Amino acid sequence: MRILFITSNRIGDAVLSTGLLDHLLRTYPQARFTVACGAVSEGVFVRMPQLERLIGFDKRPRGMHWPPLWWATVGTRWDLVVDIRASVISWLLPTRRRAVMRRGKGPKIAQLAAVLGVLPPPVPVVWTGAVDRARAEAALPAGGAVIAIGPTANWTGKVWPAARFVDLAKRLAGAVGGGRIAVFAGPGAQEAGLAAPVLAGLAAAGVGGVIDLTGRLSLPEAAACLQRCAVFVGNDSGLMHLAAAAGCPTLGLFGASNARVGEYAPAGRRTGVVVTEGGGMEGISVEAAVAGAMGLIER
Repeated sequence: MRILFITSNRIGDAVLSTGLLDHLLRTYPQARFTVACGAVSEGVFVRMPQLERLIGFDKRPRGMHWPPLWWATVGTRWDLVVDIRASVISWLLPTRRRAVMRRGKGPKIAQLAAVLGVLPPPVPVVWTGAVDRARAEAALPAGGAVIAIGPTANWTGKVWPAARFVDLAKRLAGAVGGGRIAVFAGPGAQEAGLAAPVLAGLAAAGVGGVIDLTGRLSLPEAAACLQRCAVFVGNDSGLMHLAAAAGCPTLGLFGASNARVGEYAPAGRRTGVVVTEGGGMEGISVEAAVAGAMGLIER
């Protein structure tokens, strides 16, 4: 049996789709899967079991990313095509069955589950390998709780002030008895630029044991590291969704994106959100974030 799964070009949405994909893996344990996703999201799926092919593509103007995908997949007689992008491609491929997402309301994972009528909605997962777990053990060796901080996002309206992340990290480290602080950020100048003032602030405040993971990890390695952390606090981002999928207690901070918190809150077994009281990220107090994080740790 061959299944084609067409998913998002963004990391956060790709992570959210892993719950539905995991449901398919468990339902069809002998199936071979092809996953088509944005190139930046490939790491979400690279360790997935039963993966026969991973097709990464970059979004292009006027939908010109779709013809190459059609050409790469049209030669296979699919048993099932699942398309959460609602693209025309899924209607132009030979398949015994197709399931195409239609945008709805409510949590994103519920919208995704509705594609196949799955209840309750399956929560996102992460897939890691032994090499990723070894990398995580080297980066975050045993020896006290690790507080994970995610100070980056894809636009500035989602970014909490660096000074507040520093204050938060100091308070949480003290509250858990001298916990270490791990700062997570992806590759590239924008991510490094957003993480830099947090790292500098922690150094200036004399916070010891800070672990800088900025741009140093693949997505599977980041997932494996997050599985070793006591809590994650970060902006609304793909990293936030990855932390929740990894099973790390995850607190998401929502400012300019607060109108969509019902749809894009972190999905997992131990998650929470703090929503701005003033319309922007400045409306989230350190006290509220500390309370939310401690609540997750204690739970």
